[in-house]
Amino acid sequence: MDFQLDPQNYYRLPWSLTDNAISWLEPTWKCNIYCEGCYRVNDPRGHKPLEQVREEIEVFKKYRRSDGISIAGGDPLIHPQIVDIVRMIAEEGLKPILNTNGVALTKELLKELKAAGARGFTFHVDSKQRRPHWKGKNELELNELREQFAEMLHEVGGLSCAFNATVYEDTLQYVPDLVEWAQKHIDKVHVMVFIAFRAAILDSRFDYYVGTQKINMEGIPYAYSDPRRVDIQSTDIFALLKQRYPEFDAAAYLNGNNKPDSFKWLLCGRIGTPKRIYGYVGPKFIELAQTVHHLRHGRYLAYSDPKVHRRGKAMLLLSPFDNRLRRIARNYLLSTLTNPLRLFQRLHYQSIMIIQPPDILEDGTQNMCDGCPDMTVLNGKLVWSCRMEEPLQYGRFVNTLPKEEANVTNGSHN
Repeated sequence: MDFQLDPQNYYRLPWSLTDNAISWLEPTWKCNIYCEGCYRVNDPRGHKPLEQVREEIEVFKKYRRSDGISIAGGDPLIHPQIVDIVRMIAEEGLKPILNTNGVALTKELLKELKAAGARGFTFHVDSKQRRPHWKGKNELELNELREQFAEMLHEVGGLSCAFNATVYEDTLQYVPDLVEWAQKHIDKVHVMVFIAFRAAILDSRFDYYVGTQKINMEGIPYAYSDPRRVDIQSTDIFALLKQRYPEFDAAAYLNGNNKPDSFKWLLCGRIGTPKRIYGYVGPKFIELAQTVHHLRHGRYLAYSDPKVHRRGKAMLLLSPFDNRLRRIARNYLLSTLTNPLRLFQRLHYQSIMIIQPPDILEDGTQNMCDGCPDMTVLNGKLVWSCRMEEPLQYGRFVNTLPKEEANVTNGSHN
């Protein structure tokens, strides 16, 4: 799709390398299922000792302000000391958020994690996972599983519930239906995240180098030899949603570090009930939320408490500052004229995030997320979590060159 958005119409999220909403902690590289779009090698010996995890948290504290810590991997729930890790993060005054496939989650473990200080879960559920009892299911059929997780968190209470799905060429069509499903569960599902699939395609237009040494990338989990679409843009997903829901719109974004007009993270927020969405918030609403939180707490907001998501009516009081919020208030008030009982309905806030991972530009430049929220720790340094396998295997990040240019460069060294 050829769909353009103007960055001037949206709020540029204020996140940076050293002052961000989130940081990304990987206490394990071991996982219990296979996911096609995963960036990490599944290491059966990948559990880190508690002291190493503590040291990585200290690196975050030294170099980076964060509101929440995404605990990922691997799958963090299979780490034998995951409850202790959650407690350790909470004791630092940070929000522990579990990024998990949910396979190992039980009601008992959920209660333990909440008691230790967990603030929320992001469940990765999509049709390219080799998930026990769910193999061969499409994205719509997996809504039954999503609902099970959402209901489990809702019953325990006080936990943010988010879902993410990697979007492939053959699953792109399902995104509008997943957004519709999220609306029906807006009282339990607080965030939906869609991540465009990315991979390094071998024998394509580019060669891969570590310094001046050409490499084949075959040991990297996101390197594929078969051709597949790896250029789905955030704007492609946006356009598909706009086609189904004409009122759909974003409020804020993160740009690329080498292509400033690219939309690497697109944040949308909407207010409504399971039966009706009254509208999508505008840039000023997100700017107020981020700025006020930073003024009060010294860090940018990540993962609001579920009780905040239930205060949609109170959010309408900010209408003087945000044009689109005024439109939401008007739509809601007009609806109460036709059905006064709607005055007694609770309005909910729900976020939709669209993420466009690394792109390789025509000249081989890699366009990363500027102000990436998912920075992790490796050897005492902050690195991109989505590309950490490169320094793990090669000692540094991989560079790309178009094949013709690479051949010329190699010829000059002969």
